[in-house]
Formats: sequence, structure tokens, C-alpha cells
Amino acid sequence: ALPLAACGAGDGARYLIDAPAGAEASATRVSVRTVELRDVSLPSHASGSEILVRDETGALRPLGDAVWADDPERAVTGTLAKLLDDRSTATVAAEPWPLFDGPSARLEVRIDKMLATSTGVFEITGQAAVSAAEGRARERVERFEIVVPLTDVTAAAVTEAQGRALIALAD
Repeated sequence: ALPLAACGAGDGARYLIDAPAGAEASATRVSVRTVELRDVSLPSHASGSEILVRDETGALRPLGDAVWADDPERAVTGTLAKLLDDRSTATVAAEPWPLFDGPSARLEVRIDKMLATSTGVFEITGQAAVSAAEGRARERVERFEIVVPLTDVTAAAVTEAQGRALIALAD
């Protein structure tokens, strides 16, 4: 997707929210068998179709006419569910839970900020809450702040940095 995404912003190009290729890692052992990821809550600046960048004045501005190829909430939820499934010993699926037997735990992620800046970083901040569906998981709420470098202020670079930030969040 990244080579296709690199084909110039400014021409109405659409970009996927996805983890970069080669993002595999060994599975982290977790204490539950199954996890339902609730729909990830995004702030309005991250849930629209336009790709926004915060400039030096703090204003959020569209990055040309480049737009996301999918609904950002759906795409972030799907990408994060896949990353968590790949990177843990649990089976992870986005809501609604697709199996007859319910999940062992539920994960709710609320993102407060998810954006690129003209100063060369991509940030995701928010909180994640794990709740026990079967009574065995340890319930907790944790805040997170993830900052990854942005190689360029282009739609392709924002897409790639967002993928790396979602990998860091999954980890």
C-alpha cells in the first residue's frame, strides 16, 4: 500500500490506515484466551476523511486533497485488532464478537489526540481499559502517549508514521 500511497498528494489520492509491512513480532503471552476490541473512539480531528497536519501555529490543516480510503474509526479498530491478535497469544477480534462463546476480556481504547505535526512527529494519546468478561482478567485503565518520528510532511509519510504508532500502541 505504501508504494501506491506515495503517488503524489494533491491529486485526490486515498490512503489506507494500516500497519507497515514487516511489522511481525513474537507473540506476547497474555492471561486471557480471547479479547473483544470495542470500536476505537477517535476525536473529531482524527475521525474525518481529510488527512490533517498541525502547523507551527497549532492550527490543523488538510494535507492537500489527500483523504483516508476508509472510515478512520473502522480502519484504526481493524488494524489494532489485527496487530493485537498477531502480537499476543490471545485471539483478538473487533466488536461485535463473532463467536458463540463470549470473549474472556474486553478492551476499550479511547484516543484523545492522533495527528501529524509540521515539526516532524506523529502523536497518539489516550487511554485503554481492559475489563474482564469471564471474571479472570485483571481489570485496569492505563493512559498512553506515543510519539514517532515523521519522515516528511506528506500523506504517505503520515500514513507510515500512523502505522508505526499503532504498532507501538499494540505493543
